[in-house]
Amino acid sequence: MAIPQISLNNNVEIPQLGFGVYQVDPAETERVVSDALAAGYRHIDTAAAYFNEEAVGRAIASSGIPRNEIFVTTKLWISDAGDDGARRGFERSRTKLGLDYIDLYLIHQPYGDVYGSWRTLEKIYAEGGARAIGVSNFAPDRYLDLVLHNQIVPAVNQVETHPFLQRTEEQQFLAKHGTILESWGPFAEGRNQLFTNAVLTKIGDQYGKTTAQVVLRWFIQRGIIVIPKSVRPERMAENLDIFDFELSETDMTAIATLGGDASLFIDHTTPEAVEMLVHALMIE
Repeated sequence: MAIPQISLNNNVEIPQLGFGVYQVDPAETERVVSDALAAGYRHIDTAAAYFNEEAVGRAIASSGIPRNEIFVTTKLWISDAGDDGARRGFERSRTKLGLDYIDLYLIHQPYGDVYGSWRTLEKIYAEGGARAIGVSNFAPDRYLDLVLHNQIVPAVNQVETHPFLQRTEEQQFLAKHGTILESWGPFAEGRNQLFTNAVLTKIGDQYGKTTAQVVLRWFIQRGIIVIPKSVRPERMAENLDIFDFELSETDMTAIATLGGDASLFIDHTTPEAVEMLVHALMIE
């Protein structure tokens, strides 16, 4: 079965199940992305701060797949925030990827001159440099403030989302304003023993599926965009093999009981997070 598409708020379609390259070694990224494309992924998510855009671009160029069949997301880092900086960051990413346009361009973190960055992203979108624009790691208050003071509503908000941080109310809030929730960290990087969780394992046993497949199916049925990562071809194939079963309402309710309110990685609303991320990287 083909990967379902989700229509963004400007009618651009994005494959709901994509492939992320966060923490993939730049030296391995070209091989990993080539394997993902060969497995059937057509949505690749990277960022300037991952330092592997060039390798992603090489894999796309050598794949033989028509450009318009691959959806590419990348992101603007804090050190390039602002009107001029965002333009510089976008052009640097586009050059490294070797692409004429980016399918989805995101503000990676809600810090720095976000308004200047968004004004530039709106211009880039109007020029056709990006087919859609959005944000990442924006809490509801920062997201709404951006929406109320600008012309274009973000197409997505990519935030930490997994069975232990489900963001049900936030998903509804974003949808009310026309923004799709996109998950990073869908497996919580294995924290809280996700891969051996009793609830997920029991559900998986009913369908002959792994806990990871159950989690990805849960995202699909919730209408959330999800970008799992793996460097192993067999896991890439496994993560795609989720369209021959459907979770029941009972299954979905059972998974809902796992949800909590706390990040397992970083709370972007804390002073400590701001201090750490603002001084983390300079992209050149």
